[in-house]
Amino acid sequence: MTPLLENEMKRLGMCVIIPTYNNGQFLAKALDDVLRYTSSVVVVNDGSTDHTGDVLERYRARVEVISYPQNRGKGYALGQGFDRAEMLGYAYAVSMDSDGQHFADDLPLFVAAAKAHPGAMVIGSRALSQKNMPQKNIFANKFSNFWFTVQTGVRLPDTQTGFRLYPLARMKGMRAFTSRYEAELELLVRLAWRNVAQIPVPIQAHYPPAGERVSHFRPGIDFLRISVLNTFFVFQAIVYGYPSRLIRSLLKI
Repeated sequence: MTPLLENEMKRLGMCVIIPTYNNGQFLAKALDDVLRYTSSVVVVNDGSTDHTGDVLERYRARVEVISYPQNRGKGYALGQGFDRAEMLGYAYAVSMDSDGQHFADDLPLFVAAAKAHPGAMVIGSRALSQKNMPQKNIFANKFSNFWFTVQTGVRLPDTQTGFRLYPLARMKGMRAFTSRYEAELELLVRLAWRNVAQIPVPIQAHYPPAGERVSHFRPGIDFLRISVLNTFFVFQAIVYGYPSRLIRSLLKI
């Protein structure tokens, strides 16, 4: 373990939340990598039907484990992780995927950003031109980035990444109404409307060749859900989002 970073994360009240669904073949490596930096780890087993449960049994003494029998979606899993993190007294939670896409070596970037920008949300930003990134991911990200700016007035280079630092103390119990992949976009927009600063940091991302890639993103239905959410947020931005940001800016809250 890296004692210096572990101490900094404890001082800031920071944990790592890893939602996982049927990624048993990658989970052990992801946990080993994160545990090199911190012992403050919450894993949410989102109704996995593979050998994820067996993997987690080997780590149960080292990480906090939440499990339930039916898959409920990433948004629901994140909410369960946030609840447990708050119960344990954490002020920040870094979310990471369990499929090997994210690198624990980038955790120091989130710690540094949290120290430089207390109370901010920190968003990992991938290079969209990197090797093996699926074309549908590039399109979805550019699509999401555009509508996020329309809805909030904030520009971000990567609104689709799951590698983020959430300021739990600023969220005040905020949980996503949506339960699946679109929940991450929902939280990003709602936090922007609360005038929570959003700081991008460049991160690495691993995309194996197409034949080796495991993804639970369903291009048709999940993209439709995100599109419906974007449409809803455009109207909400007019009647609530922008007025809320203006009032909060004037009152400095």
